[in-house]
Amino acid sequence: MTGQQVRELCLSLPETTEKETWGDADTPGHPTFRVRDRIYLIMAVDGSGGSIRTTMAEQAELMSAFPDAARSASHVGRFGWVEVDFGAVPDEVLREVITGAWQRTAPKRVVSTWGEIQ
Repeated sequence: MTGQQVRELCLSLPETTEKETWGDADTPGHPTFRVRDRIYLIMAVDGSGGSIRTTMAEQAELMSAFPDAARSASHVGRFGWVEVDFGAVPDEVLREVITGAWQRTAPKRVVSTWGEIQ
């Protein structure tokens, strides 16, 4: 998936908003994708990859299955976040990981309503 495809997927999930974070006048910020201001994906400025909120087990599975594309995220890896190169992981896997991150972040009511529409 490209960064634009990841952005479109995130924004298609209920109550997701995009907010640029950690930038300043000289440096662009990172696009972050949130539900009620809780981040579940932080995209690289160039859109080539990003950090995704996963479980510790999912983080380990991704790093084992895609050792050249997935690694423990800086600063938050100890909480299960994984840094992924978007183009180096199969689209269906990336889609599942992102959707899972959203499900862990969104309120249960929102997730259950979304599940009914799927």
